[in-house]
Amino acid sequence: MNRSDVIVLGAGLAGLSAARDLAAHGVDVRVLEARHRAGGRVDQTTLPDGRLMQLGGEVIGPSHTAYTQLVAELGLTLVPAFAALPGHDVWMLADGRRVGELPFFDDADRASYERAEAEFRRLVATVDPDDPWSHPDADRLDRLSVGQWLREVGATPNVVRARDIAMLALAAESVERTSLLSDLRKEAVTGEPGFYNYDVWEVSRVAEGSATVALRMAAELGHRVTYGAEVVHVTLSSSGCTVELATGERYTADTVLSTIPAGPLRRIRIDGLSDARRASLHRQRHALTSKVTVAYAESFWAADGLNGTMYSETGMMGGTWVQRDGILSALVPPERQSAFLATAPGRVHDELIDELAAAFGPDARDAQSLIVRRYAVDPYTLGYITSWRPGDVMGVGPLHGTHEPPFYVAGSDQWVCGYMEGAVRTGRAAAAAMLTQ
Repeated sequence: MNRSDVIVLGAGLAGLSAARDLAAHGVDVRVLEARHRAGGRVDQTTLPDGRLMQLGGEVIGPSHTAYTQLVAELGLTLVPAFAALPGHDVWMLADGRRVGELPFFDDADRASYERAEAEFRRLVATVDPDDPWSHPDADRLDRLSVGQWLREVGATPNVVRARDIAMLALAAESVERTSLLSDLRKEAVTGEPGFYNYDVWEVSRVAEGSATVALRMAAELGHRVTYGAEVVHVTLSSSGCTVELATGERYTADTVLSTIPAGPLRRIRIDGLSDARRASLHRQRHALTSKVTVAYAESFWAADGLNGTMYSETGMMGGTWVQRDGILSALVPPERQSAFLATAPGRVHDELIDELAAAFGPDARDAQSLIVRRYAVDPYTLGYITSWRPGDVMGVGPLHGTHEPPFYVAGSDQWVCGYMEGAVRTGRAAAAAMLTQ
């Protein structure tokens, strides 16, 4: 039986950042990863011309301080992301293709949008991001969907439509299935408490590739990371913990840190955990999302005055953005997964290219590479970003993001916004908590 001080479940950003900090303090740490690679929902590949293509998480904002600190420690470089690119957006709407600002807004819609956003800001200021449950109106704010709230404050139908299109592009849940309290809390973290804004959330990327953050940490940890180690059973006890793999192999430690996403974690039998903590963990959700990445020889859309950003009401993709020169990223939102997953892989490729050609012109058919990551059905993720439906914030409750020694929890599912930031921040915080226990 393999013995260590701490066992970390999962070699994504959360698990690796925690293990790195623990190892730096002399802790005997073992990381168990079900896949045969590090990174979890950050992944990348190198194209024949040497460009790196990001297949998972990519971008961050200025409030993502734990992630940027880690990037600096690893000697990596932050550069501007797509939000800084010049050019016009493309809108693929039910009534056709449009280019430019919100094409279906008139003066009344713009005024309505401004009023709704001002009221949203006012509410954000009343929410403690560390304790949203303490809000005097928390139950009602959580039960309200963002869509319901928009209509309550008099937003026009076009304002609701615009916010829903924005959610589709993010591959989050529809405004009709997103808790208002969760959205308020998310924006309270940033210090820029309006509606979701790319200039706040998605302004930087790692020049060497976001997956390189995970790969460098894994390289530092070396033999401490065990791959192909799918966990099926965890037994917790103050006298020692046991982790059993699908192969029957067992590892023992004083402490266990789980960074496994919410869906796969439900499959693992955990003995010795309180019913309340288990219920809180199992109430969490991920939005079922797939990622599409397409490479071209160059950013051909720029010649037409476009910035590579597309919003779609009609296709399988919710929208696109420029990952780097000549490379477009896209997400397939939860509402469109059934059509996406039910289509033969070869046909999916053709339909995605058709959508890109309709948005950006015939040059979009000359793709050098198109790669899909079906995170929605990947057994080790079962989703992409955290999803909070009406009632979920209060259902998960204030145990969210807490620990029950000898069992600790971290990861992008935890209560920090920006899922790469959430992973790093909670991973490092969990390590700090263990070191002071």
